Amino acid sequence: MFESTPIDFADKPKAYATLAAQLTALLHGESDFIANSANTAALLSHALPDLNWAGIYRCVDGQLVLGPFQGRPACVRIRLGQGVCGTAAANRQTVRVPDVRQFPGHIACDAASQSEIVVPLVKAGRLLGVLDLDSPKLNRFDAADQAGLEKLAAVLVAASD
Repeated sequence: MFESTPIDFADKPKAYATLAAQLTALLHGESDFIANSANTAALLSHALPDLNWAGIYRCVDGQLVLGPFQGRPACVRIRLGQGVCGTAAANRQTVRVPDVRQFPGHIACDAASQSEIVVPLVKAGRLLGVLDLDSPKLNRFDAADQAGLEKLAAVLVAASD
């Protein structure tokens, strides 16, 4: 059974280090990408403040397909290069959007989402998918969140086939 105590995000690098240790322990001994994605989404949804969606889109046959998530129902398929998720996947670079209404081509799956961050999941040069987090707050994600989430994404990728 997994138990966690609330994490204080006043010191984001320390908080994300704690989350990385928790995620590493949670995924230990499991290599299935979908199972690990489910636990990653659940952990992030539970631990991070001010989120309304946390999940994984898997890369399947050259497009992003909805994977495990926490939140309201979401868009099922996203073309590479389309929206925030597709842009991060196509460029294989994290995309941080302070105000989704200002992002050209943003795909509005949940009208409550105001800001978003998407981290590509790449293993040995192969795109596995993206980690997608949405918030009902503008400017929710900063550089410290990006650095921390990129480390968490690396934990997920390293643990998974």
